[in-house]
Amino acid sequence: MAYAYLFKYIIIGDTGVGKSCLLLQFTDKRFQPVHDLTIGVEFGARMITIDGKQIKLQIWDTAGQESFRSITRSYYRGAAGALLVYDITRRDTFNHLTTWLEDARQHSNSNMVIMLIGNKSDLESRREVKKEEGEAFAREHGLIFMETSAKTASNVEEAFINTAKEIYEKIQEGVFDINNEANGIKIGPQHAATNATHAGNQGGQQAGGCC
Repeated sequence: MAYAYLFKYIIIGDTGVGKSCLLLQFTDKRFQPVHDLTIGVEFGARMITIDGKQIKLQIWDTAGQESFRSITRSYYRGAAGALLVYDITRRDTFNHLTTWLEDARQHSNSNMVIMLIGNKSDLESRREVKKEEGEAFAREHGLIFMETSAKTASNVEEAFINTAKEIYEKIQEGVFDINNEANGIKIGPQHAATNATHAGNQGGQQAGGCC
């Protein structure tokens, strides 16, 4: 299916925070309670619409274990967006955010949009990290923030789509060089065709006007 842009995402965070479950919920609308540990990197894709344009999201789900960290780093480089995930029921996953963020900022392009996600919001009775703490961390580091539940699908769509909206706005503002695919953005066939038609129309008008 034709698309105007392709955005590459990476999902990062500690093991067991629900990264693979978030991806599955977003791409397949289903929840898998028992999920094998991600080995290396898994991949998913889905089309969304922003501002009347078809955008393809290409999402790389990375392994949280330290032993795979070098593989994860190689995926930062070509990503326009990152979802940094922690588990609201495990304080340690929140405490490790600074390390993940440093890693992301060091290995990615400086314009990468980062969405902070506090996952497992359905487990309120086991909460160890207050929502306000997540909001404060996001504010301090210039991130977008949301709490989600991969189980109930709460805010999952919004997390992926709001990240895309932020990237799209940066394109409109000229922040991203969309001709450089290293930024994690690719111009799709739909966008190229629209531009060609536009240029053709302009050319026709000019030709008509000069005679």
